Amino acid sequence: MLHYGHRRLLERAKALGDYLIVGVTAEDFDRSRGKINVRQTLMDRIAGVKATGLADEIIVEEYEGQKIDDILRYDIDIFTVGTDWVGKFDYLNEYCKVIYLERTEGISSTEIRSEESFTRLGIVGDIPHLRKFVKESTFVNGAELSGASLTDTENDFEIIENIELDVVDFKTLLGRSDAVYISSHPSKHYEQVKQALENGKHVLCEAPLALSYNECEELFKIAEKNGLILMEALKTAFSTAYSRLILLAKSGRIGNIVSVDATCTSLSYSPATTAEERAKLWNTMCAWGPTALLPVFGLLGKDYRSLELISKTEQDDKKFDLFTQINLRYDSAVASLKIGKGVKSESEMIISGVKGYIYVPSPWWKTDYFELRYENPQDNRRYFYQLDGEGIRYEIACFLKSIGSGKVAAYLSKEASLFSADVVGRFYSGDYTEI
Repeated sequence: MLHYGHRRLLERAKALGDYLIVGVTAEDFDRSRGKINVRQTLMDRIAGVKATGLADEIIVEEYEGQKIDDILRYDIDIFTVGTDWVGKFDYLNEYCKVIYLERTEGISSTEIRSEESFTRLGIVGDIPHLRKFVKESTFVNGAELSGASLTDTENDFEIIENIELDVVDFKTLLGRSDAVYISSHPSKHYEQVKQALENGKHVLCEAPLALSYNECEELFKIAEKNGLILMEALKTAFSTAYSRLILLAKSGRIGNIVSVDATCTSLSYSPATTAEERAKLWNTMCAWGPTALLPVFGLLGKDYRSLELISKTEQDDKKFDLFTQINLRYDSAVASLKIGKGVKSESEMIISGVKGYIYVPSPWWKTDYFELRYENPQDNRRYFYQLDGEGIRYEIACFLKSIGSGKVAAYLSKEASLFSADVVGRFYSGDYTEI
């Protein structure tokens, strides 16, 4: 974010020469450097720099190593940056003079962001599900964990080194929190999310939000009525690689999309598990369904013509699927999804178009790499994007930013959550074919 300290820095930089070029970093480049709490958009920051009247020219920095390219391209005599980067850019002395300018005392973007977006965040669920979330929250400014409400209350809450939280009941947690993250069993999501919203708390909840379309729709209506943020914690949606491949696919780079094939499997469940143990576990539809459906909604939308579910379930529990195939038919495209907790397959994704296809290797939902492939291999293109923390820190930062702005960022729309709840609800209503 642009603040007074930056203006003072620009004034001192301007005094070093007769023509000042200011570099403004793109959001994707900020992410690759671990800067995930970007308060202002690229265009907002460019407008802010223009408003100072100090810059003779503004350029956008988009990749590692661009500084050398820009120094050579613009015939730069002096490169300057704040003293918090002392030594970092000494390598540029080979191309121009490097000067580190003193920063304005007492002004920090990190501190300003933290003060302005301070949110007391309670967490709900069991320790294994919460462990990663707690660790990743330490990378996000303005998030202070206020306590935990645990499914397994026999365990002390010491998830990672130097982090301990008070374990309290759900009602007490709501009283001491501005927002809650819910990662309890899916059967509890609807009631817990509803209770949190009715108590005026913003909610970030693991998908699915509810086990039916109607329940999910009701939760969004409560959130909208109370002016609250309700968002699914589907980390894939917040990764740079995923958002870029969706944009490339929709831009026509592979032509009209004809099919989406995605597989999400793991051997995280054993059929030998007892019914009591199974009651604490997520079935395949809840564990993998929303993730697999994410690119289908993003590329083909919610208006499918037909839906077919083919499931292999436990003999004594028809609501616990070990494997499910989801087939969706649209007017001019199809989607075939394979999900499983007791079945293992190559968990890749292929998006097929009339000009080419996008290939995402296993595990595609954690990807930092994908390819655009064509009939002529020489036309193929590879894309790499850094992914830190599996996308969890990005979803936390987006949640806090949404609370601050009063509207959910476009990574995961209300319609996407309803689409997912609709398909999950079909399974729970018994609308599937048994194998």
